[in-house]
Formats: sequence, C-alpha cells, structure tokens
Amino acid sequence: MINNKTQIDATTYEVEFSVDAQQLQTEKKRLYRANVARYNVPGFRKGKAPMNVIERMYGPVFTQEAVENLYNKNVDLVVTEFGEEVVDVNSAEVVSLEGDVVYKAKFITKPEVKIEGYKGLTVEKAEPVVTDEDVESELKNIQQRNSRTIDVDDRPAQMDDTVVFDFEGFCGGEAFDGGKAENYSLKLGSGQFIPGFEEGMVGHSIGEEFDVNVTFPEEYHAEELAGQPAVFKVTIHQIKMTELPELDDEFAKDVSEFDTLAEYKEDIRADLLRTAEEKAKDDADNKLMDALIDLLDADIPEVMYDKKVDENVRDFSYRLQSNGMNLDDYFTYTGLDMESFRGQFREQAIRQVKLRLALEKIAELEAVAVSDEDVETEYANLAKNYDIPVDQVKTIVPVEGLRLDVAVEKAVDVVRDSANYVAPSAE
Repeated sequence: MINNKTQIDATTYEVEFSVDAQQLQTEKKRLYRANVARYNVPGFRKGKAPMNVIERMYGPVFTQEAVENLYNKNVDLVVTEFGEEVVDVNSAEVVSLEGDVVYKAKFITKPEVKIEGYKGLTVEKAEPVVTDEDVESELKNIQQRNSRTIDVDDRPAQMDDTVVFDFEGFCGGEAFDGGKAENYSLKLGSGQFIPGFEEGMVGHSIGEEFDVNVTFPEEYHAEELAGQPAVFKVTIHQIKMTELPELDDEFAKDVSEFDTLAEYKEDIRADLLRTAEEKAKDDADNKLMDALIDLLDADIPEVMYDKKVDENVRDFSYRLQSNGMNLDDYFTYTGLDMESFRGQFREQAIRQVKLRLALEKIAELEAVAVSDEDVETEYANLAKNYDIPVDQVKTIVPVEGLRLDVAVEKAVDVVRDSANYVAPSAE
C-alpha cells in the first residue's frame, strides 16, 4: 500500500500510500444504500435516485465520506507496513482519486535513544529518624481525633471554643451588605474573621449582647470597607468546647490493641519510622530517575509530550467524574481554562516521556526477560487494584503493552540495584 516515503527529520516521514479503487467503489455503494432515502431528487421517487444523480445535485457526498472511511480503515495497516514504531499520524490529505485513492500523511516515529552510564549512579538517600517530639506530635493528633465537643454554660467564651452567635456590622453608623448573620458558628482563634473580631468575643457569656469594635484591613476585598472602623453588635447563644481524653493506659486500650500507653507509643514510633523509610526510598528513587533523564540522548518529537499531556488530562477528568464533577465544573471553581490547565501537566509529561524512553532502552540493552508468569502476575495485580475480573482486564490492556510495562519495571530494578546511596551532604 505504501508508494513511497520521504524522511523529513530524525523522527518525521512523509508517507504516500494508496487504496485500491475497487475498495472506494464498494464503500461508496455501501454508503449510497444506507443513505439514499435521505435525498430528495426531482423526477425520482424518494430512495430511488441513482448515486451519480445525487452527487451531481448535492456534491460528492458519498465519495467524500468513502474516502474518509477508507483512510480510517487502512491507516493502521499502513503503519504496520511502515515497519517503525509510529507515535502519531497527522497532516493527512488526499493526493489523487484517479484510479486508486492516493493519500499522503506525516508519520511521527519514536526517536532513536542512546543512554550510557546508567549503572552505578550515586544518589543521596536520607537516613530516616523519628524523634520523641515526632511521636508526641502524632499522639496529640490521635488525641484530637478522639476528642468530643461539649456545651459550656458556666463560664465566658475562651480562645479555641466554638461559639454560636448572631451579629450585625455597622460602618459609619450604617449597616453594610454581608455584615449580618444568625446562629453563625465560629471557632475562636481560627482566623476566619477580620483581625480583632475573634479576640473581641473572648470573655463574653451566653445571652450577653455586646459590641466588637474592629478596623477592616487596608487590602480588604470590599473597597468601600477597606481601612474603615466598624462595630459589630453580637449576641452569643451557645458556647462549645473540645474535651480531650487523657493520654494514659486507658486511652491506649480504647484506640489501639495495646494495654499501655508506652507500648502504644512504640507502635506509633514504628509506624512513623516505616513512613519515613518509604519517603526516603521514594525521594532517592526520584533522584535516581532524574539522573537517568540527564543521561538520555534522544531527539524527542513534541507530539509525544502532547499525547502524554492528553493522557494525564483524561486521567484527571476520570478522577473528577468519580467524585461527581467534570472539567467544566473544575474550571468554574478554579478560574482555569483548558490551555492553562493543560500547561500544568506539561513539565510532568516531559519527565514521564523522557523517563519511559530511558527505561525502555535500558530494558533493551539489558535484554530484560519477561516471562508469561510475569505477565499473568501483572494482570492479576491490575484486576485486584481496579476490582474487576482478570479476563476483563485482558480485554482492556493489550498483552504486548503490559509486557513492555513489566520490562520497564525490571529496568528500574537494574538501575536501583546497582546504585550507590550516600548520606545527604551537610549544608
């Protein structure tokens, strides 16, 4: 089917290929039979006008669609015949309809990749450390999560209390828009209100009516209020406080499988250490992969980055949909548009493409072997992760693509196992 191909640059070819004229006639007849009833032609009953008469009256409607359909049906066959790994086909056009249908398109191929020195790389890896302060901080977080809220009616409001109250604000003796609410709930000290307001609530009791005098910040969003003094008339209806459980052996028994607080602390320490070790490993791996990218020598076509951005955008969109949102909603909330949104993925996409090319080349250079058992294991892992049957995964994920994914993971192990890990240099 390929008539000729001309190399334009390292990864771009102009390819001319043809499709047999008989295929064009067969496709035109199929389209004619499927659509003839849609066309009204004077002198013919509806659905009985000949193809050539319809095209004289309406234009080459069957020919145009047939040409497009033949291209879509045959382009993958041409890519296979081309013989090199094609990452994109674009700029397609029809060169001739005289006899065979002749098309011309640009084929973008995967670049030639070179990489050396990927074994024995030296990267910094931190030694995980968990201090007593880390353990106490995590214990306090757990204590906070197990707290309870109780009503307070025997004392005035204090910082860290949650207060339910009515308020109305006045500036220059006049009430202003947005300055009034009833049964508003506010945690004192949270910084939700303008400076001085929450502090002005402290010391006042349930049922008390009082004024809170404040000054709006100079940079306040409402220009008419910026920098202006104001008074809020306030009435407190409810005061609530957070009661923390005692950190003792009983607490340990309530929230864990341990009988003493000391044992529970040691378990917390072990969990924190595991987390720190995973973070140190991930940080070192990222540095190792960055070092690989620096070693990569390849003339990478821009379309590979664009396609990876497309993939990342689709993944993000799917995650939004799983949470009941779509991209239009997201753009409304964030003020982004598609161009700026895609731009956020650009740097990530460049790194992903470069790293994948580097690892694929390493897998090739190391003659990484992927067994059928490796592939089946990976299919089983995917099925478990997505909670769908293995047979269904196999209909979605092509085996050759999965085999290459496994080879890439093994290439990571080659690099990781040969690396030299050193402690971070003191600054």
